[in-house]
Amino acid sequence: MYNPKSNKAEEFINHEEVLASVQYALENKNNVELIDKILQKARLGKGLTHREAAVLLDCEIEEKNQEIFELAKKIKQDYYGNRIVLFAPLYLSNYCVNGCVYCPYHAKNTHIPRKKMTQDEIREEVIALQDMGHKRLAIETGEDPVNNPIEYVLESLETIYSIHHKNGAIRRANVNIAATTVENYRKLKEAGIGTYILFQETYNKESYEKLHPTGPKHNYNYHTEAMDRAMQGGIDDVGLGVLFGLELYRYEFSALLMHAEHLEAVFGVGPHTISVPRIRRADDIDPTAFDNGIDDDTFAKIVACIRIAVPYTGMIISTRESKKCRERVLELGISQISGGSKTSVGGYAHPEDETEEDTAQFEIEDRRSLDEVLKWLMELGYVPSFCTACYREGRVGDRFMEICKEQQIHNFCHPNAIMTLKEYLEDYASEQTRAVGEKLIQNELEIFENKKMAELVEKNLEKISQGERDFRF
Repeated sequence: MYNPKSNKAEEFINHEEVLASVQYALENKNNVELIDKILQKARLGKGLTHREAAVLLDCEIEEKNQEIFELAKKIKQDYYGNRIVLFAPLYLSNYCVNGCVYCPYHAKNTHIPRKKMTQDEIREEVIALQDMGHKRLAIETGEDPVNNPIEYVLESLETIYSIHHKNGAIRRANVNIAATTVENYRKLKEAGIGTYILFQETYNKESYEKLHPTGPKHNYNYHTEAMDRAMQGGIDDVGLGVLFGLELYRYEFSALLMHAEHLEAVFGVGPHTISVPRIRRADDIDPTAFDNGIDDDTFAKIVACIRIAVPYTGMIISTRESKKCRERVLELGISQISGGSKTSVGGYAHPEDETEEDTAQFEIEDRRSLDEVLKWLMELGYVPSFCTACYREGRVGDRFMEICKEQQIHNFCHPNAIMTLKEYLEDYASEQTRAVGEKLIQNELEIFENKKMAELVEKNLEKISQGERDFRF
C-alpha cells in the first residue's frame, strides 16, 4: 500500500502508485481543464503533488507548455532571485566494493587506477580549490568499508575545515557518501557537514537491483531509506537525486517527488536540494548502452516541472552538462552549479598528472575555469554566490524551509551573495571578470528595496576592499 508516512521504502516509493501516476499523466496530457486547474494551484507557489506534476510533465499542448516554462521562471525568481551558488566536488577515494554497472569505480574494473588521498594530499587539493576561489565543497568517495571507513571521512572533514590559505577557507562541506547507519550520520553531523547528499540512481526496485548486482548498494530498501536515518541522526539538510538515463524518466520523476513528499510528511521538511544528473561516458562506461537517455528538451521540461512542484528546494546541475544546456535550465529552476570541477582523485593540485583523467568518475562537458564560469553568469545577469551564512547561522532544515516558503531568503541571501562575490573579485578574479563583477554589484545595490540594508552592504564592501573578510547577515 502507498503510504508517504511509512518508514518502509516500498510503501513511500510504492511501485503501483508510481505506475498509476504515470498512467494518470498519460491519460490527461491533453486535458486542458485539468491542466489549467493544476497551473492555477501551482501559481500559488505552494507546490504540487507528484501526480499533478506528472500531468504537467506529459502535457503536449504547446500553449500550456509555454505557461509551464514561464511559471517555472517566475517561481525560480520569487524564491531564489538571480543568485547562483557555486561549489566544487572533491573526490577523496575511488576505492569501491560495489558492482554498479553505470560507474567506472565498480569493483570489477581492474584497469582503472585506484587512489585514496592521504591527509597531506587532501590539504594540497583544498589549497588548490581555495586558490581558485571556492568556499563550498561536495565530498565524494566510493563505498569501501576497509579503504574508506567513516573514520577516514571524518578525519578528512577535520582537515578540510582546518585549512586557511591566504584569504581562502572552506566554509561548508557537503557530503555524498554511501548509505550508512544512524550512528554514522550523527558523527557526520558532529563533524559539521552541510547537506548529506545521496543519489538514488533509480527508484525502480527491479531495475535498481539489476544495476547494482553486487555489493552493499544492492540493498534497495537500505539505500532508499538512508535519508530517514540521516535525519534521525540529526542531519538537518539532505539532498536527493536520480541518474536520468537508467530508467524511464516518467517513472523517476514521479518517484523522486514522492520521496520529497515522504520527507515532508515524516520530518516536516522536504529535501534541501534535488540534483538532476544524466549518465555520462566514463572509463569503461558507454552511456549508449542504456536505452533510457533523455534529450535536452525533455531535460529542460523535467527541471521546470520539479521547480514548480517543489518551489522551496534548491536544484543542482553539475559540469556533466554543457554550457548551452546549463544556460537554458538556469532560469527554469537551477540554483546551484559546480564550476572548474574535477571528478578525479587528486585532480586539482596536479592537473598535469597523466593518470588524472584515468581516475575520473565521468567525463565533464563544461570544462571552463571557475573564473570563466563566474564571468559568464554575471554577463547573463546572475549573482554568483559563495555564501554559506545560513548553514553557519543555524538557518537550516525546517528553519531554512520556513523562511524559504515565505519567500524571505532574499533578505539574507542576496546581500550575502554580493559580499561573497566581492571577496572573490578582490582575491581571485581576472581583470576582465573583476570589471564585470564590480559593475554587476553596483547595479544590484541600486535596485535594493531595503535602502538601510544597501547601506550596510556598501559599508561591508568597502571593508572587504580594505582586506577584511567573511561578513554575513
